[in-house]
Amino acid sequence: MKSYDIITLGDLCVDLILTGGDIVPRFGQAEQLVDAYDLEMGGSCSIFACQAAKLGLRVGILGKVGDDDFGRLIVRRLEESGVDTRYVRVDPTLRTGLSVALCRENDRAILTHMGSINALQPEDVTDDFLKSARHLHYGSFFLHTGLRTDAPAIVRRAKAFGLSVSLDTNWDPEERWNGTLADVLAMVDVFLPNEEEAMHITGRESVEEAVEALHRQGIDLLALKRGKEGADAYAGEEHHTCALPPANPGGDSVGAGDSFDAGFLAGWLQQMSLPRSLDIACHCGRGVAGEVGGLKGQPTWDEIMTLLDS
Repeated sequence: MKSYDIITLGDLCVDLILTGGDIVPRFGQAEQLVDAYDLEMGGSCSIFACQAAKLGLRVGILGKVGDDDFGRLIVRRLEESGVDTRYVRVDPTLRTGLSVALCRENDRAILTHMGSINALQPEDVTDDFLKSARHLHYGSFFLHTGLRTDAPAIVRRAKAFGLSVSLDTNWDPEERWNGTLADVLAMVDVFLPNEEEAMHITGRESVEEAVEALHRQGIDLLALKRGKEGADAYAGEEHHTCALPPANPGGDSVGAGDSFDAGFLAGWLQQMSLPRSLDIACHCGRGVAGEVGGLKGQPTWDEIMTLLDS
């Protein structure tokens, strides 16, 4: 019996979310007013872990935080959501990572101080941690700069221990879209990009071309996030689409894709059908997209089942 259904490698940080008003900053010592702000736990893998736990999965997260109020907020939010934090280490030499999100309707800009986000090193990902779970979710591939060179070896070890592996690269701040990614992609069981990421990774100019290129690279199961248009899932000759009504107005979409990932894997790990897993994912993503921050709109498993059966 494994200790966890899912483990993930934490990009631990907080999000300071500024919304409304004249949100585009102007230099020249100009002071501008915004309508609201929220301070919440951020990090794609952290948000993913919380949603997976709320869906009833046993989740463990590996990461580091600083010995500061932001770090304590992160640990508290993870534990409130049901995530096991025994592998989260407080490092007094670190400052906890911070992202400032400037949000306006249908778009956002993000400024990030890495701090604890990329603090993990290959030696932190121990065999004992990998052996503890059924599945490894590897998110924020490009932000985990301390792991990037060894990422193929980490995934290879996980596969050797019998874990299935999912990957969501998230955006590449350097916009190079390479490194060791191709080697990792060759080993993953589930790939979960959004359409812009898929096109950049494959170097294609359309979503259709990107999907075809990923299949040629050996991606057997692809769940593709398409924002307001919903999502698509591809497995061999299967192709399914999910489109839901728009999210509630006033949300900022922070973390929606990460909750989508958790929803899809919650269905897939229970051997649900591809359409059912995709529907769960879309409801998770929609719930978060209609709120501010990555946690408020995350549904529980019972709430998801009610939505699907209504």
